[in-house]
Amino acid sequence: KTPDTETITSYFTTVDFVLFALLLVASMVIGLYYALSGGRQRTTQEFLLADRSMKCLPLSLSLMASFQSAVAIVGTPAEVYANGTQYWFIGCSYILGLLIPAHIFIPVFYRLQLNSAYQYLELRFCKTVRICGTITFIFQMVIYMGVGVYTPALALNAVTGFHLWGAVLATGLICTVYTTLGGLKAVIWTDVFQTLVMFAGQLAVIIVGVQQVGGLSDFWRKIREGDRISSIDLNPDPTVRHTFWTLALGGVFLMLSLYGVNQAQVQRYLSSRTEKEAIMSCYMAFPCLQIALGLSCLMGLVMFACYGDNSTLNEQFFTSKDQMVLYFVMDMLQNFPGLPGLFVACLFSASLSTISSAFNSLATVTMEDLIKPHCPSMTEARATLLSKILAFLYGLVCLAMAYVFHLMNSSVLQAALSIFGMVGGPLLGLFCLGIFFPWANSTGAVMGLFAGLVMAFWVGIGGFVTQMPSSIIMHSQNCTDTVATENMTMATVTAILTAVTDKPSKPVGLHGLYSLSYMWYSALNSSVVVLFGLLVSLLTGPMKEQDLTRGTVYPLVEKIHPFLQMLAKPKSCLGSSPEHRVICTISQSSNVYNLSCTLVSIVVDCEC
Repeated sequence: KTPDTETITSYFTTVDFVLFALLLVASMVIGLYYALSGGRQRTTQEFLLADRSMKCLPLSLSLMASFQSAVAIVGTPAEVYANGTQYWFIGCSYILGLLIPAHIFIPVFYRLQLNSAYQYLELRFCKTVRICGTITFIFQMVIYMGVGVYTPALALNAVTGFHLWGAVLATGLICTVYTTLGGLKAVIWTDVFQTLVMFAGQLAVIIVGVQQVGGLSDFWRKIREGDRISSIDLNPDPTVRHTFWTLALGGVFLMLSLYGVNQAQVQRYLSSRTEKEAIMSCYMAFPCLQIALGLSCLMGLVMFACYGDNSTLNEQFFTSKDQMVLYFVMDMLQNFPGLPGLFVACLFSASLSTISSAFNSLATVTMEDLIKPHCPSMTEARATLLSKILAFLYGLVCLAMAYVFHLMNSSVLQAALSIFGMVGGPLLGLFCLGIFFPWANSTGAVMGLFAGLVMAFWVGIGGFVTQMPSSIIMHSQNCTDTVATENMTMATVTAILTAVTDKPSKPVGLHGLYSLSYMWYSALNSSVVVLFGLLVSLLTGPMKEQDLTRGTVYPLVEKIHPFLQMLAKPKSCLGSSPEHRVICTISQSSNVYNLSCTLVSIVVDCEC
């Protein structure tokens, strides 16, 4: 039986509070250590980039922890409990989602010796594009941090009865202080410590939960009987919320927006000692991410094995399905003093690592992209002090955003990923436009980014608005269905609306666009930026090769030349005599126009 609020509060003992307090104290100590050791954070190079001295192991753990937030720890188990293990297939997207940054984005950024990812945009295009990219990133991260601050505070409120906004302030201020004091070194090493706490907390819940079920054999039997081990869903319909394609392919674009061009991650790549170590940190992040995903999914399966379909977890007692995880944890760990505190520490560790990364990266882009270019004579000491003040101010702004998220009506996991897809997708498209297409110009970049953002908010907001009528309908039928209604997939919402209006269940027209799975947001929006940017660039005059800054374009043709040369060997056309052959020659030059013409001639000359 699921505990009520009074019994849950009693489960959180003095030992639990001590463990939770130790997490916060340890994070503060790490921040103080790096504030008082080494160069004592006296330069922007040390405060923002850790003196470019980090090794690959702590970097890889920090890369994982930066976006393995409380959102994932709370949202993923709830998703698996409700819908099975289909979400686990997002792990397939980690392969390309990390290989492409390792071998394309990192070499480009590292060799240019950047301090901010958006410096690249000025080198490749112009200052206007850089400012547009910076402002878009700031908007993205401030909104997302509202989710990161609010989620663990909601957990602490539900488990201990601690005042919700007291928890928000405690989380935000502690994180702000150690980030402001210790700089990027403190952020990375607290990430390492907090990652270990995260894994420990999740493992404790899984082990105790499996024992409560009756062992591994009973655990496996119950989840099999409950049909929670999902097979591969190859449905190509992009409006279905989670299929193999939406997760494995749509997830690649989401991963690229996070691990390819997001300042929080690029800053870590740039802080490594060498380019090789930066690439290795990306490789080492892969198993870390898989372990984190596996533990979160296992927690969801353990929840189902313990409670099944008819659990009291579905009662109106819960204000959100994401809260279910906290009540399950307290139910499982009630007889183990200290373990509830360990899990809450796990949750806050995930939150702190994400928030601190955001504060540091926001301070970096504001200083490097918005302030320094206009104050070239600013002294190093003043720039460092201003960077610390900016980190502190962003902490206060993110606390305000937590209240905004409190007013939203959506699943925590979907809301967080949707925000990254809506805003991160256009930024990904902007960087891809510059890195892969040498003829793209500044006008095309600005117009492409604008078009991508318009598409992002059009589809994103349209999707949220489309869900509103279903909530009204369901509320009028039964007030106990609030939780289920708030967290319905777009496919379910569509079915209800069409059942009421006697229209076909398949979404069509604009409604079909609004029903697009949130996992495709990044792919759609980045594609709009690239296509619109290329079109505008060709109409306004492509950028000339001599105007390109050396090192800002990835030599794609040179890299794939051996493969294309192998494909372009002389071969006979089908249905033709052997003497009729098409000979393809590919120039060693990286000029993309010549390559395009060669490929067209193959198609035209050989109607195979």
